[in-house]
Amino acid sequence: MRGTARMIMISALALLATTAFTAPAAADRPDQVIVLPGISSAEGIAAGKGSTFFAGDLFGGDIFRGDIRRGAAALFIDVPAGRNAVGMTADTRHDLLFVAGGGGKGYVYDTRRRTTVAEYDFADPAASFVNDVTLTPFGAFFTDSRNPVLYFVPVRHGVPGAFRTLALSGPAAEIAGDFNLNGIVATPTGRLIVAHSALAQVMTVNPVTGASAVISGVDVSNVDGLVLDGRRLWAVQNADNQITEWRLSGDLSAGTLVETITSPAFAVPTTAAKFGSRLAAVNSHFDTGIPPTAPQYEVVVVDS
Repeated sequence: MRGTARMIMISALALLATTAFTAPAAADRPDQVIVLPGISSAEGIAAGKGSTFFAGDLFGGDIFRGDIRRGAAALFIDVPAGRNAVGMTADTRHDLLFVAGGGGKGYVYDTRRRTTVAEYDFADPAASFVNDVTLTPFGAFFTDSRNPVLYFVPVRHGVPGAFRTLALSGPAAEIAGDFNLNGIVATPTGRLIVAHSALAQVMTVNPVTGASAVISGVDVSNVDGLVLDGRRLWAVQNADNQITEWRLSGDLSAGTLVETITSPAFAVPTTAAKFGSRLAAVNSHFDTGIPPTAPQYEVVVVDS
C-alpha cells in the first residue's frame, strides 16, 4: 500500500509540474489611453517619479504632467510664448526637466517650482533642430537633426552649466535627409545610443570623442524616440505606428528583434517612456499635417 500510495503521489506531482509549466500566460492588459487636455500638439514624454510622466506641447512649449495609474493629465508649466517642446528627459534626483526646444534651443525646468532654470541657444535656429535629450551621470546630451553634433550640458550638484558642442564622426555624422539624428538614450556608464531617422539605423556614440558605430541588425524605418533598459532597447517608429523591442549584445555592437508592439490607439507615436512592464507613448497625429490638426492628443500605455 505504501508503494502504491507513493507512486500515486509521484504521478500527481508530475502532473502538477507539467500543468504549471504549460499553463497559458496571463492575458495582456488592455491598452490605456490618457488624453492630454488642452494641448495643441504633442511629441515628447519623460518618466518622472513613480507613475508620473511629463509631456510637452510641441508647438506651444507648455509642459503637462500626468499619472499612468490615475489615467489623467493636466497642464503643469505654462511657459513663455515662442517656445517649443520636443524630446525630454527628467532628472528626478534634482527635480529637473530637460527639454529639447526645436530650432537651436534647449530648456531646463524646475519641476518643484515650475520655473525655468536655464535656457540655451545651441545653434542658429534657422539651420538646426534640437530634437531629443538624454541624461548621463555627467550631464545632458541633446541631438540636432540637421547637424552632425551633440550639445552637452554638464550638471554638477543639480546645477546645469555652460554647454559645449561635441562634433561627431562616423555614420552618426551623415546628413542624409531632413531629419537625421533623432532619439537618444544613455547607458548607466554614459555611453550613448542615437537614432538616425534618415538612415533607419541606431548607433553608438562615444560621449568623449564623438566617434560612432552602427548597431548591426537593428533596421528601424521611421525611427524616432528610444527607450533603454539594460540590454533591452525599444525604438518608436512613428509613421509605422509601432514600437520594436531589440535585444542588444553586451558590447552594443549588434541587436536582435524581440517583439513588435502595435496598438489600434497608436496615431503616429513619436517618443516613449518606461514604467515597469509598460511603455507610455505620445501620439503626435502627424498624419493630419505639420502642424497637426487633431482634435485631441494622447498618451497610449501598452505592455512592453
